[in-house]
Amino acid sequence: MRKYFYLFAALISATLILSSCTEQPSEAGKVNDFRIKRGTNLSHWLSQSEERGEARQQHIQEDDFERLEQLGFDFVRIPIDEVQFWDEEGNKLPEAWDLLTMALDMSVKHHLRAIVDLHIIRSHYFNAVNEEGKDANTLFTSEESQQQLINMWYQLSDVLKGYSNDSVAYEFMNEPVADDHEQWNQLVAKVHKALREREPQRTLVIGSNLWQSSETIKYLKVPEGDKNIILSFHYYNPSILTHYGAWWTPIGKYTGKVNYPGILVSKEDYEAAPDSLKPQLEPYTKEEWNIDRIRSDFKDAIAAAKKYDLQLFCGEWGVYEPVDRDLAYKWTKDMLAVFDEFDIAWTTWCYDADFGFWDQKKNDYKDKGLVDILMSGKALEK
Repeated sequence: MRKYFYLFAALISATLILSSCTEQPSEAGKVNDFRIKRGTNLSHWLSQSEERGEARQQHIQEDDFERLEQLGFDFVRIPIDEVQFWDEEGNKLPEAWDLLTMALDMSVKHHLRAIVDLHIIRSHYFNAVNEEGKDANTLFTSEESQQQLINMWYQLSDVLKGYSNDSVAYEFMNEPVADDHEQWNQLVAKVHKALREREPQRTLVIGSNLWQSSETIKYLKVPEGDKNIILSFHYYNPSILTHYGAWWTPIGKYTGKVNYPGILVSKEDYEAAPDSLKPQLEPYTKEEWNIDRIRSDFKDAIAAAKKYDLQLFCGEWGVYEPVDRDLAYKWTKDMLAVFDEFDIAWTTWCYDADFGFWDQKKNDYKDKGLVDILMSGKALEK
């Protein structure tokens, strides 16, 4: 009887070994179907906004997602701020969480993928260098602040992990501004490791130091062997065109004429400008800006995507509302041409705020011409 027992055990062992050899790859090694091409930012809602209560609840609703789907967008980026989701003691503020899950539910319903972007946190704000002094950001010098960032993502993951990896991605911080690129690289590695322990397969969106610039992406160290990463950069150049009249920027004080394509500021307009602005205006009197310049500015980002064999994504680009529409349209067409040439996904900045094309108060387009141009580019291949 005992020999039959040993024979049976041997057969079971052989079966288990054979099964392990033929087992399918683990979910952690699978590449998600999180494919994106044309999108927009749902900005100034759960981020960079003082709206609360009824005003915030009414700001973005299902008809917005339905509209974006009908227009031909295939995804949205949803910026969120720490101050809207947690109080100063770290307690959750339920209303914002409900609105975020509503947005993701509506995205799924209307066939839009979504990127949840942790936009501003208490220990890091991308404009703090300009507005509050360099000491305002503690993220890169404080272990406690870094752990708080990870803890926020633990809590976000607990709520969002039920959404399909093919539908929802995480961008764990927007526009890092560290004194040294290696500080950001070390934080990327730390947050990546923490998230992978919770969600081995979730698509993560990662950009480079110094406002996610295309110029600094060559310094970014991307976690090796992880194909569920999307590389991100932002682009608003030339700022004298995209931010013409923007009160929060120094260049926005310029009121003279801007040209595009070509030399952006003529010598005559430069001479007529206030002396205080001339140091900022001078570069725009010498360099030509056109589609070739845009293509050249993207080269480092394109090279990084090829190096790591990852999808490339321009998470923010757009033109301030007061900018001459003819100039805005010419620049937009050139941007789209380069995006399509190199298969770069994009989200405009933004849907309904001061760079946007939709007016929530009037419930109508404020720039239908811009939408038509955006939808003239390549769509996501099914």
